[in-house]
Amino acid sequence: MEGIYCGPPPVPDAIWMRWNFDPYLLAALALFALIVGRNRPGAAAIAVLAVVFVSPLCALSSALFSARVVHHVLLIAVAAPLLAWSLPAREARSPALSFAVSSAVLWAWHVPAAYDLALSHFGVYWTMQVTLLATATWFWRDVFAAARSPVDGLVFIVAGFAQMGMLGAILTFAPEALYAAHAVGPFAWGLTPLGDQQLGGLLMWVPAGLPYAVAGAVVARRGWAGLQGQNA
Repeated sequence: MEGIYCGPPPVPDAIWMRWNFDPYLLAALALFALIVGRNRPGAAAIAVLAVVFVSPLCALSSALFSARVVHHVLLIAVAAPLLAWSLPAREARSPALSFAVSSAVLWAWHVPAAYDLALSHFGVYWTMQVTLLATATWFWRDVFAAARSPVDGLVFIVAGFAQMGMLGAILTFAPEALYAAHAVGPFAWGLTPLGDQQLGGLLMWVPAGLPYAVAGAVVARRGWAGLQGQNA
């Protein structure tokens, strides 16, 4: 099945009418809420996923690459750590493998051919979303498990943001627009495709660091509490 999942690129006057009430999506979110939504982090993760896929952000991300960046940051740096936090704790392990895989998945989906295909084909679109969320959740689970040795957790949080920032810098300084999926939509919003891509790169490069900073503070606090418990 082909087509843009969130619908055609919206114009500013119509954006608040573009909620996504896909019954299959709503059923999946409801089922997911039953599984992981029984604690505060899980419920918060479901709320973030609703913003990403149900709110007008879904439609806006069809028009603007910068909105797609917000979509992806919410998915991998907000929803994923909340999901990881909601799941039962497990034994500590190095986040090295999950970091490598989740980073590779993020970069692979931003290759222009893969990105444009995802925005034009329902099946590929959902493959993108599921692999981004699943590998990011894996990464954050390993980070939080490693928080018993807080230095390891903090190192990989910094590395996670650094690789995203590097991708953002590449997109910001690219000499031309890379994504055919956003060749027309930005004009309705007063942007050129290149300007939209540069804005997206800047969002990925700088503001996306905020959720990583919050996660770093949580890991540092847990590690400090653990050290105090050992010394008590």
